[in-house]
Amino acid sequence: MNTKADDCGARSPAGAKVAGTASLFEKESKMAWFLLFLAGLFECGWAIGLKYTDGFTRPMPTVLTVISMVISIVLLGLAVKTLPIGTAYAVWTGIGTVGTVLLGIWLLGDPVTVARLGCIALIIAGIVGLKLAG
Repeated sequence: MNTKADDCGARSPAGAKVAGTASLFEKESKMAWFLLFLAGLFECGWAIGLKYTDGFTRPMPTVLTVISMVISIVLLGLAVKTLPIGTAYAVWTGIGTVGTVLLGIWLLGDPVTVARLGCIALIIAGIVGLKLAG
């Protein structure tokens, strides 16, 4: 019996593609990227949250920061079930880095310079490159 599965779609013994297998893989991949994006957003939340905890002396910001940490790690863990760990980790930290810098500018008055904005653009280019390459 000759069966092929070279294009992520299972095939029957006659060689006909079995419906749904490639789309299932695509759905899992899209969901993993979505979970990774959410994980990156929660990473921004806990990174900015650290500023508001005042050294973990303020209970509510501390609780929210820890919850954001846990959610971020759990979502990252779910994403790496499907995505390569190196790509996922780099994208996760990239989203967290860019988001935290932008939130720092917006919420905390962090400085805006051409150099900082250029570096953010490079990080975004790296994230997009990893997504396209992986």
